[in-house]
Amino acid sequence: MAWPHDDTDWKPRLPQARETFARLIATASHHARVLLVTDIPGNARPFLKHAGAALDRIVFIPVSCNDTWARDFGPITIIEDDRPVLLDFQFTGWGGKFKAQLDNVISLQVKNHGAFGRTHLRTLHMVLEGGSIESDGQGTLLTTATCNANPNRNAHLSVPEIEQAFRRFLGVSRVLWLHHGYLAGDDTDGHVDMLARFAPHDTLVYQSCDNTDDEHFTELTAMAEELRAFRTLAGHPYRLLALPWPSARYDDAGNRLPVSYANFLILNDAVLVPVYGDPCDTQALAVIGQALPGHHVIGIDCSILVFQHGSLHCLTMQLPKGVLP
Repeated sequence: MAWPHDDTDWKPRLPQARETFARLIATASHHARVLLVTDIPGNARPFLKHAGAALDRIVFIPVSCNDTWARDFGPITIIEDDRPVLLDFQFTGWGGKFKAQLDNVISLQVKNHGAFGRTHLRTLHMVLEGGSIESDGQGTLLTTATCNANPNRNAHLSVPEIEQAFRRFLGVSRVLWLHHGYLAGDDTDGHVDMLARFAPHDTLVYQSCDNTDDEHFTELTAMAEELRAFRTLAGHPYRLLALPWPSARYDDAGNRLPVSYANFLILNDAVLVPVYGDPCDTQALAVIGQALPGHHVIGIDCSILVFQHGSLHCLTMQLPKGVLP
């Protein structure tokens, strides 16, 4: 993860953002070790201590960042010869929308600080954000055409060439493309981690919309139909679990913000779920508990995070066992 500072877009709501980050990091620290990128570690420690974090399980990396969306600039891990390898794709600020020169080199800097130990970091020239892909770990990759077939990412590659790159770099055997589904206010061009996620036993958990008067109803209903048409590698339909539709949220200028329960984070024995002080929160926690019955389901209030158009999965990038020294 990365800690928010004065030069990030969190500045207008920095104290509230830091409290939410601290709550998220503290909760995660009791289920996994945490690497925290922060230019001044002293800025984070008081918040983390107050939130009850296991400080001895947090490694502070003195590196600067443009922003805090570690899901998109963090390394993506594959397993080769039973060993983890970190893939450092290019990060361009979601198709050149935002400054990203610092974020694009964070993985290399963290490696240079020794935080990844002897784990190999492989730099690739393809543009790819972690939030734009979802894997079942069994050879299937789920993504959206609005993002990864968008010419603002890899204009020199055709869709078949993008699929070939996914197979080559990520080791997948097939790619499932979603052509429908979006969230108003999302500036990632439709990252899949806000829309649909894999869970064990051939399950797909997805953000639904049952309000026929809502602007999202048509697109999210069409996305659900696409999910229903997908088949597992064995040729069976996926088990689909629909997440409830939360109430609309708006920024100070009246622009709608992207709010999704699909942006959950799976840890070793827990799953952290974004909640928003919404009547649907309880149902969302129950659905994700149904998808991951062996995990402790923990809600984290992410109301402040949607003001920067993301949630808790977007802020985090997992590192499998064997990466850290």
